[in-house]
Amino acid sequence: MSHVVFFLVPGVHLLDLAGPAQVFSTAADFGHPYTLTYVAERPEVLTAQGLPLVARLDWPELGPEDLIVVPGWRAGTLADSPAITDASLTVLRDHHARGGSVASVCAGAEALGRAGLLKGRRCTTHHDVQDELALRHPGTVVVRDVLFTTDDRVITSAGIASGIDLALHLVAGRHGPAVAAQVARDMVVYARRNGHEPQSSAMFRHRSHLDDTVHRAQDLIDTRFDQPLPLPGLATAVGVSARTLTRLFTRATGLTPLRYQQTLRLERAEHLISHGSTVDAAARSVGFEDARMLRRLRTRAA
Repeated sequence: MSHVVFFLVPGVHLLDLAGPAQVFSTAADFGHPYTLTYVAERPEVLTAQGLPLVARLDWPELGPEDLIVVPGWRAGTLADSPAITDASLTVLRDHHARGGSVASVCAGAEALGRAGLLKGRRCTTHHDVQDELALRHPGTVVVRDVLFTTDDRVITSAGIASGIDLALHLVAGRHGPAVAAQVARDMVVYARRNGHEPQSSAMFRHRSHLDDTVHRAQDLIDTRFDQPLPLPGLATAVGVSARTLTRLFTRATGLTPLRYQQTLRLERAEHLISHGSTVDAAARSVGFEDARMLRRLRTRAA
């Protein structure tokens, strides 16, 4: 993704554009060069907020490492969205077919749908138009209540500020989570949020650090927190000794790996209980053999 092209349509939302652009620009400031280009079907595009933007009309030559982003726009319904020419939709489709990545923010998913890039794939968009997106593009799997989705180099986000999360996710995938965290800190974003878990406060609180080893360990724990994760195996997976991992993890997060895993389990269990699950069932669901440890953790947290 050394070249990031933003495709602008009339009524584009400023933050849908500026958030991801700032992420890639900041990553470039830290030595990871990105070229940002802005393309539209007219030389001047009026944003939803009334600020006119100047864009180029011709598409640059792109390769598999490059990215096209379609920011969202203001429209009452997706059916009322601005017209997009077949030529532009062909560019989106052909870039993906050649191995490139295509992303959208908010209503920008509609453009990917028109290009045929959502059929058979998981995607998301702003909650106000999720149902309409599913109806307009049969065969699309619209995932609700997530910040962003990725499916075969098609990346979609829920809208507005979640475009920042999408861009940070892409930076993390290319350069590592520590670089993404460094960019987030420089942008005064509290934490890099995960796409599949929109409201996981433990992940929010304990991700604002720059230790790449600890981020890799957290990635493993985040996805397997309901499974046994012995410290020696976790340490081996990230390439350090158990003692070193404990020291690094505690310094970066204030918790041991075990306490971090227990915190994730507790928060998930509390969510299940708040939605009608029994304590025993919630405990088993998050990986405890029985409810005794969950009850102790709940008492400790009270």
